[in-house]
Amino acid sequence: MLLESLLAYAHFVAILSVVVFITSEAALCRAEWLNAAVVRRLARVDVIYLVAALAVLATGVARTWWGMKGLGWYWQQPLLHLKLTLFVVIGLISIQPTLAFRRWVRQLDTHGTLPDASEVSRVRRLVMIQAHIMVLIPLAGSLLARGIWTR
Repeated sequence: MLLESLLAYAHFVAILSVVVFITSEAALCRAEWLNAAVVRRLARVDVIYLVAALAVLATGVARTWWGMKGLGWYWQQPLLHLKLTLFVVIGLISIQPTLAFRRWVRQLDTHGTLPDASEVSRVRRLVMIQAHIMVLIPLAGSLLARGIWTR
């Protein structure tokens, strides 16, 4: 029981970290606020967001592996597969903003220029899409934890 609680705690902390850093990206990624310091901060926040996302994945896998219900039960559940699919979709969407943030830092370092407002808007839209899809994952987790739509 203690292990189950610690695994749940670690997973929740990782999830909250992801939420904090995707929210930070959304808040910082605005053309009217962008300056050299913000460009660099966005790149750093994005790295932390990646680490937090990997922590969510690792703790989630740990819960299925060492949790009370066991590997066999979790991996046959459609809601777990939905959660993983949404997680992968978010990960794929996050590639473009990550590449943009890195490109912006390089552009700033080599030419001393900031990205144009249309590019910032496009990247922010992708960050916001990630954030909105992310809201569905805890819903699936809550349903799964309560045995709704389980096998």
